[in-house]
Formats: sequence, C-alpha cells, structure tokens
Amino acid sequence: MSDQAHKDLVDIRNLSLVYTLAGVDCIDCAAEASVVNAVNEGIEAARALVPIRRPWVMISVNDDEDLHFRKAEFDPDDCPWDCVRPCEKVCPANAILQKGGVLAERCYGCGRCLPVCPYDKIRAITYVRDVTATAELLERDDVDAIEIHTSGREPAVFKELWTGLGHSTANLKLVAVSFPDLRDSTISAMKAMYSIMEANIQCFNLWQLDGRPMSGDIGRGATRDAIAFARKLASAGDKPKGFLQLAGGTNAHTIEGLKKEKLFQTITIHEASNYETIPSSSLRSPTALIAGVAFGGYARKIVGRILNSVQSHHGLAHVEDFPEQLLQAIIESLALVGTVKCYNIQKQVT
Repeated sequence: MSDQAHKDLVDIRNLSLVYTLAGVDCIDCAAEASVVNAVNEGIEAARALVPIRRPWVMISVNDDEDLHFRKAEFDPDDCPWDCVRPCEKVCPANAILQKGGVLAERCYGCGRCLPVCPYDKIRAITYVRDVTATAELLERDDVDAIEIHTSGREPAVFKELWTGLGHSTANLKLVAVSFPDLRDSTISAMKAMYSIMEANIQCFNLWQLDGRPMSGDIGRGATRDAIAFARKLASAGDKPKGFLQLAGGTNAHTIEGLKKEKLFQTITIHEASNYETIPSSSLRSPTALIAGVAFGGYARKIVGRILNSVQSHHGLAHVEDFPEQLLQAIIESLALVGTVKCYNIQKQVT
C-alpha cells in the first residue's frame, strides 16, 4: 500500500469516528475491503470514547456508468510548463498534485476539473464495481446496507446486478437505490426496479433522490434540485414501497428548504437503543415524508479541513489523540447532523 493510500484510509477512519460521535444513522463508503475496515475502525474507536449506538455501514456500487464511479486522469507531462492549473483550484478533494497527476484514491468523480482545463488534457475514466467482490463484502458481519447507484433507465443492467448479488443481500438491514430525476419516467422506473428486488428483499428499502450530484459543497442554491425532486416524489401517490431520502446538492441549507416545503416532519421513537428494537409501524409512519438526508461531499468538506490540519502537523495521526481538533470536528459535524436530528447544539458543546 502506498503512503498516500495509507493516509487516505486514516482520513476515512477519522471521518467515520467524528460522524459516529455526531450520531449519524449510516456511513456510506466505497465497496472495498480496506475502506470498510477503516470505517469500522473509526466506529469502534468512537464507541470506545462514548457508549454510542453503532451506525450502519453501507457500501456503494453501480450497475452501469455513473458520475459517482469515475476518476479524473491526466499525464502531468502533457501539462504545459506555464499552465496556471485551474484544475487544482476547483478540486474539492485536493486530489490534483502540483507536480503530478491525479490521486485516484482521493478523486470522487465530481468532474469540476474537466471543463476548466485550458488544454483539454483531463479525462474521466469510469468503472463498475465487481459484483462478486461486492457480494463477498455483503456477507461480512460488519456491513449492514448497500446503495445501488443507477440511471434508472436500463432495468436490464439493474437486474443483472441484483441477480449477481444473489443471497448476499439476505442479512442486510437496508437496500438503497440512488437515481436522478427522470421526469415523467421516474415512477415507472422505480416500479420496474422494485419489481426486480421485491421477491428477494428482506429488509427496509429506500429511494435516494439524487437531485444535483456531488454539488452540496458549492453553496446554498445547490440543494434546490434535491428539494424539488423530493417535492415531486412526496406528492406521488403511486410510487412503490420505500422511504425517500435526499442526496445530491445536500448541505446545511437542505432541512431549511424542506421545512419551507412542509416536507420535513419529526417522529419520536421512544427509548430505542438500536434499529432492531424500533417498531416497524413507527418507521413506516405516513407523517415521515422525507426519511433522511445523505450528506456526502459537504460532510467531508466541513470536517476534512480539520482532519487535514491534523495530518499535516502530526502525520498519520488518530484525531482523538488531539482533543482540541477533535472538538472542532465534532462541533462542525453536530451543526450539520443536528439540522436533521434537531439537536440543541449549544447545549451539546457547552
């Protein structure tokens, strides 16, 4: 393993620790054993500090080409010596090196570098997760859920992936399907996918509405598409069974926007220490118009700045060994997660 790959795994471990302490319900990660191990290490480190509920660990896969499953790539030798490298300035993951190419481990495919390259030297390389390797990960006892990214337009490729997973989905607690707004075809696509899964799904299912992919860190307006998508789906009476969750453009302004649309309502679930003890009738309450919000790039950004400072000053360090930085990271994460959980942030940190 390269030094950079090791550093990235430590970052994942620390990020997982911070958001576990913030009380998230689920941590989504790449379908790679090393990444899953890092996430679980962070969760257990958090629980060693505070007796807190263990969030579900979810792995993400795709059934075909998808924006979330691509990497930027370019040959640094092709970059002219006088290039001002605007790609570095727009990269939210700091994945582009000053004197090198792209760090594949960091790049998450946002694509912002592609249009700004003045010499058109950057390419997007897409990939599809191996279904056999994914099935093996799902059979581990420390993986609880799967998220399937799909265009929704090709039921055949979705069926191929679902069939390939076979019995590995039997012990899952959640299956999430992430897809974009397909306008008039959205409901029919959802029904087609649910009909493929229905016979073998033995857990909760969730529809993740990808309003504006990988844009939450851009600003307040990025969340509008996600909220508009949610408004349309929440009012649809003929959609298939499953919770609705927002993604794509989600940030600290998302819940505010949902409240304005009267889509955000809270449900009190009494004294449940884990999901197995929550009555299914509570989870299926019709008052829960939007069941959750997935904070991806924005969640990484607000905490990543602090974690990067720890690594830059102390090397491959565990964030809990530096209480001041840990507190700063927790405050940032609580401010975000608290918009959904309705935390009293002032009370939490004083």
